[in-house]
Amino acid sequence: MARTAPKTAAAPGPAPDWADTAEQQVLDAALRIAPAEGWTSRLATMAGQACGLSAGETELLLPQGPADLAALLSRRHDARALQRLAGVDPATLKIRERIARGVEARLEAALADEAAVRRWTGFLALPPHMPLGARLAWESADVLWRWAGDTATDENHYSKRALLAGILTGALAIRLSSGREAALAFTDRRIANVMAFETWKRTTKLKPSLILDEIAGALGRMRYR
Repeated sequence: MARTAPKTAAAPGPAPDWADTAEQQVLDAALRIAPAEGWTSRLATMAGQACGLSAGETELLLPQGPADLAALLSRRHDARALQRLAGVDPATLKIRERIARGVEARLEAALADEAAVRRWTGFLALPPHMPLGARLAWESADVLWRWAGDTATDENHYSKRALLAGILTGALAIRLSSGREAALAFTDRRIANVMAFETWKRTTKLKPSLILDEIAGALGRMRYR
């Protein structure tokens, strides 16, 4: 039977789309399976089966399999980070404090699924998946900059996100390998690049290849730590 919503002025928002709900259920199952299975091509199928889906239904839902699951996990952690930051008024903080709080919240959101995240980072460190890892890091950086109140629409919009994507990727690699304090110390050092932003632009001429090299290096450390 098709779903219908009460047609009243006080009716809540639309019911969650079936695909959205199913994606989150399959992701939950994947997080339980991934520590033992790894972030492999079989992960989506196994997680779908655990949710009562056929292989065909899982493929329809997640056509890119583990890559789709990787994106879902990253976006879930972005949302969790915003929940952690909900009680913080960024306007009361200096910019460097906003970025530090945002990075810390994002790390803690990810580490709530630490065992699966270790396999997730290994997947993203593989050369075919590095572009996906870079894109997801960019998305996370965008989420945090928007929370921090950034309204830039010129080249600063892109360069700020490129810088923060590098910080997030490196901080996660260090958090997994060396612990929380080392990751926060790394974050504090790298935030200096954000605070010295104009100088950074003049000295590097904002070469995208430098940012991609940094992200690739962090992903490599995740894989070979």
